[in-house]
Amino acid sequence: MRILIAPDHFKGSMRADEVAEIIRKALNWHVPDIHCEPLPLADGGEGTMAVLATALGGSFREVSVRDPLGRLVLARLALVDAGRTAVVEMAAASGLLRLPATERNPLETHTLGTGDLLRAALDLGVERIILGIGGSATNDGGMGMLCALGARFLDARGHDLAPAGRNLASVRGVDFSGLDPRLVHTHIEVICDVDNPLLGPQGATRVYGPQKGASEAELSALEEGMRHYAAQLQRCCPRDIVHSAGAGAAGGLGAACIFLGASLRPGMEVIAELVDLEGRIAASDLVITGEGCVDEQTLRGKTVAGVLRLARKESKPVIVIAGRVRDKDKVAQKLGATALFTTLSDALPDAEIGAHAAADLARTAASVAAVLQLGRQVRSGRD
Repeated sequence: MRILIAPDHFKGSMRADEVAEIIRKALNWHVPDIHCEPLPLADGGEGTMAVLATALGGSFREVSVRDPLGRLVLARLALVDAGRTAVVEMAAASGLLRLPATERNPLETHTLGTGDLLRAALDLGVERIILGIGGSATNDGGMGMLCALGARFLDARGHDLAPAGRNLASVRGVDFSGLDPRLVHTHIEVICDVDNPLLGPQGATRVYGPQKGASEAELSALEEGMRHYAAQLQRCCPRDIVHSAGAGAAGGLGAACIFLGASLRPGMEVIAELVDLEGRIAASDLVITGEGCVDEQTLRGKTVAGVLRLARKESKPVIVIAGRVRDKDKVAQKLGATALFTTLSDALPDAEIGAHAAADLARTAASVAAVLQLGRQVRSGRD
């Protein structure tokens, strides 16, 4: 039996390569004669850069950037294609991973650090930038990124506004004359893990604001601010930055990327092409995938949904391992997996998940191995 182990990361607890290796070890321990191929994946969020650098044979550069609250930190970008292409992960500078829960406040956080990463890539003389924009801690519509690249946002008195969610509604003027001219000659390809529009009930603020620390009252203020800010950007952009798929990704960073002329593609689609995921699925008897939390958002283009789509195309069974599943009956039906396993007890507090994650995953993978063994015995008895 050939098993392809193709998971995403488990947010906040394990990288995708760690997840794949834990599952592989558990399966080979309990069923030694099966062949397991680990293939860590990503979809534009955390871990995207490492997956692409591995797939394309890249090297890393460490640069100084601003975190979501403006503090200087070190972050990495990857160079591939003989240094002609940079792979940048916005989460490395502006992601939730940069902030403890007590500091998450989308009224104050910004994407200046993402702009710092892009400028660093331009300084390296690249011709192409692949930018993954999942896992953000921000809801500033990309205002910070644009400021770091030379844009200015002005209030009613003509004073510069600091990029932050709280200032979106205060923008009365824009000045893009200082935008880095190298952007015109650099192809930017944005990969994202969701297809949300910028505004509305399925937009950046309403869907993702709560996980970034916004209260209900703050969500309303941020949504109105984003609506005003988007109108200012739209006056200077021939493309639709409000309704385009992915415009709402990363707290509206997708909209700012559209403004810069970037192309937006589903992250899973890009990575699947680069690692020949379809071919590897076709060569396997069984596929195991997973992520930290499977829910309605999973169905909107994330890794698990992408793996399942290609597996159905190849008529291969898929086992999904998730930390948790929200609305399990509803989501499981839509997901269409052959089997769905969860690793965490609903009674486990969020604060304790990280400490137990690896052991819980190994135990669940052992249960999967037991099911595989049982299947063999049943088939053997029938034969």
